[in-house]
Amino acid sequence: MGARGLYVGRRAAALLAALLLALLAALLALAALYGRCRQEEPPSPRLPRPSPTAPSLTTPLGPAPSTASGRRLPRNLLPLHYDLELWPRVRPGQAGPFAFSGQVNITVHCLQDTDAAVLHSSGLRSRGAAVVRGPLSEAGAVVEVAGLRLDAAGEVAVLELRGRLRAGRRYVLQLGFQGRLEEDLDGLFLTRYTDQGLSSMLIASQLEPTYARTVYPCFDEPAMKATFNIRIVHDPSYVALSNMPAIDVSEMKDENGSLWTVTKFNTSLKMSTYLTAFVICAFDYVTRTERGNEIRIWARKEAVKNGYVDYALNITGPIFSFLEDLLNISYPLPKTDLVALPDFGAGAMENWGLMTFQESSLMYQPSDKFTSRKAMIAIIVSHELGHQDKIFYDHVVQPVLREDNERGVRSLSETEEKIKGSFSLISLFDSITYSKGASITWMLSGFLTEKLFIRALTSYLKEFSFSNANQDDLWTHIQMVVDAQNEVQLPASVKQIMDSWTCQNGFPVLTLNLTTGTISQEQFLNKKNENSTDSYNNTWIIPISWMRNGSSQPLMWLDKTSKVFPEMQVSESEYDWVLLNVNLNGYYRVNYDQLNLKRLARLLENDPKVRSHFFSQAYKFGYIQIETALELTKYLAREDELFIWNMVLLNLVPENLESTLKNYEVYPLLKKYLLKRMLPIYHYYSGFIRENIDALEDDYFAQVYLEKLFATACWLGLQDCLNLSSELYAKWMDNPEYKIPLLIRRTVCCYGVAVGTDKEWNFAWEMYNRTDSTKEDTDILLSALSCAKESWLLYRVVWWRGFIILYAVTKDIGHRIAWEFVTENWPLLNERYGKQPALG
Repeated sequence: MGARGLYVGRRAAALLAALLLALLAALLALAALYGRCRQEEPPSPRLPRPSPTAPSLTTPLGPAPSTASGRRLPRNLLPLHYDLELWPRVRPGQAGPFAFSGQVNITVHCLQDTDAAVLHSSGLRSRGAAVVRGPLSEAGAVVEVAGLRLDAAGEVAVLELRGRLRAGRRYVLQLGFQGRLEEDLDGLFLTRYTDQGLSSMLIASQLEPTYARTVYPCFDEPAMKATFNIRIVHDPSYVALSNMPAIDVSEMKDENGSLWTVTKFNTSLKMSTYLTAFVICAFDYVTRTERGNEIRIWARKEAVKNGYVDYALNITGPIFSFLEDLLNISYPLPKTDLVALPDFGAGAMENWGLMTFQESSLMYQPSDKFTSRKAMIAIIVSHELGHQDKIFYDHVVQPVLREDNERGVRSLSETEEKIKGSFSLISLFDSITYSKGASITWMLSGFLTEKLFIRALTSYLKEFSFSNANQDDLWTHIQMVVDAQNEVQLPASVKQIMDSWTCQNGFPVLTLNLTTGTISQEQFLNKKNENSTDSYNNTWIIPISWMRNGSSQPLMWLDKTSKVFPEMQVSESEYDWVLLNVNLNGYYRVNYDQLNLKRLARLLENDPKVRSHFFSQAYKFGYIQIETALELTKYLAREDELFIWNMVLLNLVPENLESTLKNYEVYPLLKKYLLKRMLPIYHYYSGFIRENIDALEDDYFAQVYLEKLFATACWLGLQDCLNLSSELYAKWMDNPEYKIPLLIRRTVCCYGVAVGTDKEWNFAWEMYNRTDSTKEDTDILLSALSCAKESWLLYRVVWWRGFIILYAVTKDIGHRIAWEFVTENWPLLNERYGKQPALG
C-alpha cells in the first residue's frame, strides 16, 4: 500500500512540475504572436454616456478615414478605464431572435492633439448619441461631436469632433450600443443545453483574439490595457459572473415595468479587452479557498450534484499554490471562477478570474476509473500540464513536428506587416503557436537548466506584470541570468539562438556520420517549401544532447550547416554507438548513417530507452530506406510497450487510414507484415477488454495508446478485432445505458457501424440525437456515422448534418459525397464557418 501511494505521489509531483512548462509555453506563444519579427508600438484609448442630440453610430457622414497603421489604431489616445454596462435581453424559455444593449464610458489620456477618436467596433449599432466629456480638469467641459462614422471593413468607429482633444489631458468617451446575440460561440453568444431533463439557455463570451469589439466599442488591442468597472443586467433567475467578484446585486425595472437584476462587479486589474469575460447562467457551483483565493467551479446542476467537477476543484488550488511558490509571485485576484460550458468552441480560455472551458475538458465522472480522463483534465486546467518525457513528446512535440512539416506555412513569430495584411490574426492561434511554442520552450529549459530558466522567468514576470512584452523582452531577461553565472555557456546570444527557431519555418533534421564525426543540418523534407527563401538560410543554432554507449555526454552545439565533432567518431567495434537528442528535448529529427543504424538495431530488443528514441526520431521515410525500416521492426512481435507500438504505427501507418486503401500495393504488404507482429500485443490487451477491463485502471499508456492499436488492427482486417467491435456495439444496442470502454470507444463505434447494417447506423444516429449526449459522445458518434460502407447512409447524414463532411471526406466512399455537398452549399458554408481559425 505504501509503495502504491508513493507512486501516485510521484506522478502528481511530475505533473505539477510540468506547470513550469505550461506557463512558459503560454508566455512564449503569446509573445511570439507579436515577437522579434516585428517592433512593438505604444498603446491606445477608451469610452462613456450619450446625450439625446449628438450624432449616433449610424449617422451617414461618409466613409471613415483609414487608420494610419492599417488594422492598428492610431496612438493618440490611451485608454485608462472602462465603465461598462451589458444588458442581454434574454428571459428563460424565450424564443429568438435575441439582442443585447449596453453603455460604455471610456476614460482616455490624450497623447497627441487630435480632432478624432478612433476605436474598434464591429457589428454594433448605436443607442442614443455619442458624447465626449472633458478635459476632466475642467468641470462640466464637453467637446462637441460632429459625427460618428463606421468603417465596417476596418472594424473601427471614428468620432469626428468640432474641437480638439489636447495632449496631456484626460477625456471620457461615452457610447451607447446594441447588437445581436447569436449562437455562434464567438463574442457574446447564447447557447442551449439540457439540465435535469429541462431545456435551458446561458450567455457566455469568447473575446480572444479580436471579438471584444463585437460586444462593446473599445480599443481592442492587447497593448491597450485598462481597468474595468462592469455591471450586468440580467433575468432574476440567472446569476451573472465576470472577471472580478460581485460587490452589489440590485433590481431595476425596464420601460415596460418588467423586473431585472443588476449585478455590479469590483474594479478589475489593468488588463486587455480580450480578457474581459461574462457568463450569465442558471448553474450551480462547488467551492474551496486556497491561500485566500476563492475558487468556484460552475457547471450544470446535475453535473455538480453528481460530483463531476469535484476533481477539477481539488486540483485547481494546488496548481495555483505550486506556481506561486515556484515563481515567487502572488496570485493577484481575490477569486477564480472556472465555468464548464456545454458548448464552447475554444476548448478553454484563460480570462482573468473567469476561466471558461468546454464541458468535457473539466468534468470527471467518479464512476470513470481510468486515470487518462483525470490526466486530460489536469493538462487542460494547467494549460498543457504534461512534462513527463514520453507523454509530452507524444502529445505535443510529435504532432506539431508532423504538422510543421506538412504545412510549412509560417514561422512561430510573424512580422507585423504580415499580421495586419494578408495574414489572418485569428489563424495565428493554432498548433504552430501553441504546440511548437511549448516544444521550443521545453528545449530552451533543457539547455539552460531549470534553475536558470525559473530565475529568468521570475525576473521577466515581475518586470512586465500588467504591462506588454514581446519575445525579445523574454530573451533579454534570460540573457541577464546567463551573463550573471558561469555554469552554462552558450555559443551565441539567447536572442540569436531563439530567433533561429522562432523566425523561420519548419525545423531541422540532423544527419550523423559516425566515421567522420560530422553532423550536418538541413530543413526537414518539405515539398511545399522546396523553393523557400529564408534570411536564416535554413540554419538553426541547435543544442545536441547525446550519449555514447549508454553514457551521457556534455551538451554540444551545431551553429552552422555542417560541423565535425571528433568525440563522435566511433571505433570499429560493433558495440560502439551514438544516440543524439537524448530524452527528446530538441525540436528536430535525427538521421543516422547505415553504420550506426546497424549498431543501434542490436539494442532495440534490450533497451526500451533506445527503442522509444529511435522510433520517434530516426524512423522516418524519406531519410531511412523502407527496407531498413522494416528490417528494424522484425523484433516487434516481442515488443510489449504500447508507447513503442504507438511510435511505430504513427510512422508506418498513415494518419488517414482510408487513403492507403487506394494503394493496392502498400495495403496488402502492411496487412501481412504488421498483423503478424501485432497479434501478441493485441491479444494481450483484448483479453483485458473482454474479461477484466478494470485491470487497466492505472495503466496510463494503455488508456492513451490502446485506441491506435485497436484501430489499426481493425483497419487491417483482423477478424477478432472486428468481432470484438460488433460484440461491444451490440451490447450497447441491447442496453443503451451500457458504456463501451472509453479506451476503444471510437474504434468500436466506427467498426460496429462499418460491419453492420442500417440497423447499427440508425442506432448511432438515435444516440447522436439524444439530448443528454456530451460533446465528446457526439463527436465519436459523428465519426462512427461516417464509417458506414453504404453510400446512401452517408448521403443521408451529410444532408441532415452538413458538418459531418469533415469525417466523411476521410473515407473513400465519402470523397465524392463530401465534394458534392461542399460545392452545392459553398456560399452557406463560407458564411457560417469562413471566419473560424484554421483547423489544428
